[in-house]
Amino acid sequence: MFSKDHKVVTFGEILGRLSPPNNLRFSQAANLEVIYGGGEFNVAASLANYGVRAQFISAVPNNAIGDCVLQTVRSRNVGAKHILRQGNRLGLYFLEHGASGRNSAVVYDRAHSAMSEVQPGQFDWEAIFKGATVFHWSGITPALSQSAADTCLEAVQEAAKRGITISTDLNYRSKLWKYGKQPKEVMPALLKYSNIILADVDTAMFMLGKAKINPDYSKEDEVKAHFDNIIKLLPNVHTIGMTFRNSVNASHQKIGGLLYKDGQLYRERIKEITPVVDRVGTGDAFMGGLLYGLIEYKDDLQKAVSFATAACVIKHTIFGDVNRASKQEVIDFMESDGSALVDR
Repeated sequence: MFSKDHKVVTFGEILGRLSPPNNLRFSQAANLEVIYGGGEFNVAASLANYGVRAQFISAVPNNAIGDCVLQTVRSRNVGAKHILRQGNRLGLYFLEHGASGRNSAVVYDRAHSAMSEVQPGQFDWEAIFKGATVFHWSGITPALSQSAADTCLEAVQEAAKRGITISTDLNYRSKLWKYGKQPKEVMPALLKYSNIILADVDTAMFMLGKAKINPDYSKEDEVKAHFDNIIKLLPNVHTIGMTFRNSVNASHQKIGGLLYKDGQLYRERIKEITPVVDRVGTGDAFMGGLLYGLIEYKDDLQKAVSFATAACVIKHTIFGDVNRASKQEVIDFMESDGSALVDR
């Protein structure tokens, strides 16, 4: 599936994140902390941490804020040379961190962003995909606008034409689908090109316009049957990953992982995280870890899902959207009992 000389291209929106410091409420904040991140960039940054060549494709405004984004992308050793400079604004989101029994809250401000205004024909896919082995996109991009969805379709078609492995995190965001289309009207045409997907059964069925399913994930045969059904609906899919999440409260999470390939189900046991430092980007950390695991541990898929789950767990302890854990830190966590000793 992957060559040793791999290169991953990711495509999506990067946002400015504004948060009150120290778990303050929005109503208490006299200032906001600013960082930059977004699902597909977060995946690229994780892969770059692990030594994988990663290129991020997006659009940002041609102003000082856009310059800050490019600086952030390059600071994570992710390629930025094909990012478009256009439009008048960068998409934003405001994040109020929860604590204990108080949930986190998100307010989006991303209408008319540079990325939402991209059009088919603007990106040089021939140059972008030169040497690429994997193309990653998520369900967030086609949720932004019709033109973003059309451009995403162009991208997956160009990737498929070149025999590039296509990876997708289904990532449903109900607050984003506001341009008159529902996921079932857009996503099936995109997902038919995907080879690797990250999704639970219910989200996959919803995106495909099928009836709601709530499987018992403790029953292996039932889970396999549901995943086999997804593969029948999306015959180019050969690998499915998902996370298990039990939110005790905002500060206490329980995380596990699952990988399905070639009729085999691989599970990583539940791990507890308390206190949680930052939950944002944890799914992206799993996705980045999964792609790395499929590259590095292609002959040991149990290890692949263990690596992905460990990356996700560690990200809960790191502030910001991006997982800044090194490959060795993830491996050390995999091989430990999860205790955090001082590294002397």
